[in-house]
Amino acid sequence: MSQATIGGQIALNGVGVHSGEAANIRLQPAAPDSGVVFSRIDRGSGAESEIVADHRFVADTSLATVLGNERFGRVATVEHLLAAVSGLGIDNMLVEIDGDEVPIMDGSAAPFVEAIEEVGLRQQAARRRYLKVLRPIRVALGDAEGELVPFEGRRIEIEIDFASPLIGRQAYVFDFERGDFGKDLARARTFGFMKDVEGLWAHGFARGASLDNTVVLGDDGLVNPEGLRFADEFVRHKALDAVGDLALAGAPILGAYRSRRGGHRLNCAVLEALFADPDAWCWAYGPSVREATRADAAFADLGALMPVATYSPDVS
Repeated sequence: MSQATIGGQIALNGVGVHSGEAANIRLQPAAPDSGVVFSRIDRGSGAESEIVADHRFVADTSLATVLGNERFGRVATVEHLLAAVSGLGIDNMLVEIDGDEVPIMDGSAAPFVEAIEEVGLRQQAARRRYLKVLRPIRVALGDAEGELVPFEGRRIEIEIDFASPLIGRQAYVFDFERGDFGKDLARARTFGFMKDVEGLWAHGFARGASLDNTVVLGDDGLVNPEGLRFADEFVRHKALDAVGDLALAGAPILGAYRSRRGGHRLNCAVLEALFADPDAWCWAYGPSVREATRADAAFADLGALMPVATYSPDVS
């Protein structure tokens, strides 16, 4: 039940799936109780600015999860890296980045998982804090529905329903205590439809997308010659995204998250609804130990640095 950070420095690079711009990231061990922090490094001046990976800093959820504020700027597509952090049980880490978007790598969390497993984890002399769901919180956005409910453990239940017969209706359940994140979820890749590409380009998205980092669906079937990594890779990737988005709670969530036809917008909206109801959650140390008071582990007051969250329609 102790906190953990990574065992050493990790350097990675790649292009952003939406910006198409190259970026370098360096993952660094961090002190207990510091959480996951993004540090933007200006390539010209070398100046740094930091932002905590926290739901209060979500600035956009159009096609990826974006963190930002006036002081920090923006860093996009944080969900796959945060999914790796959450799935591997990392509490504290510094993410240095010199661009506006986390590299998409191969479209999944697997490259981050593999790099972290190479350096290992280091246990720290501080207790791990959990966020315990005390009563159901439900959010509906059009035909998308999401909820967090009390559960003795950590569980994700995802259902998608696409009109395309290439995907259709799929459901997937991942239990953190029984599942293997690296094997079951980390390798599931982001996906999209060839018919949507021109529209995405026109709006400044998908400039870095390719068959190397995206599962692409054409009119007649899958475009990627290597095929799928899982028969249900589409819903598994949605589950991966949910793990990354829910990591913005700032602590592992003791509860079950259920999503139907959801995506980044819904995931973040459910978190906002949970934190808006102080009777629906509490801090706890371990699944079966005493509940912590909010004063024990409250986040620092981020006040004027908090942005106004903007939500756009999900594509699901």
